[in-house]
Amino acid sequence: MTRERVYPEEPAGPFPEPPQSFADREDREISIVTADEADVDAVTDMYCDFDPADRAQGIPPTGETRIREWLDTIFDEGINVVALDDDTVVGHATLVPDTANGEGDECAYELAIFVLQSHQRAGIGRQLLTTLLGYGKREGIERVWLTVERWNRAAVELYRDVGFETCGSESFELEMSLRLSG
Repeated sequence: MTRERVYPEEPAGPFPEPPQSFADREDREISIVTADEADVDAVTDMYCDFDPADRAQGIPPTGETRIREWLDTIFDEGINVVALDDDTVVGHATLVPDTANGEGDECAYELAIFVLQSHQRAGIGRQLLTTLLGYGKREGIERVWLTVERWNRAAVELYRDVGFETCGSESFELEMSLRLSG
């Protein structure tokens, strides 16, 4: 039996749209821009440098071949933004259509976000997340959901701060949802 996902009644936001630039907490100039298939090599490099201990729910995959296969799907089907420190990708966030969830013609989008360990706790994740949501709204996306490990308090707090609400929970994970418009 499939449970229907519940979304908040009121849209969250407003959210900024890409491109965005800001100084992070380490005083590095960070740019957040849209990304497409031409950026897969640079994003792959970031994930090859990603500490496997920071993987969540099996992603990102490990090994360059598996990372590229995963990114091919994400870049083919979803919308993506990256955080750049100079010309180096240090963060990536994506919204991928969830067509298997049985929610009718208007599919929801699953969110995933990763920031390289060397750039975590500097405010980049928040900017990456909000800019992705602004881009998603601009592209006509109405509903977004994610799962997060319940012990990851910083992430859960960030998601709540930008408007996500808990809509389900399993033993190790929370499912959260957000409405961008509608």
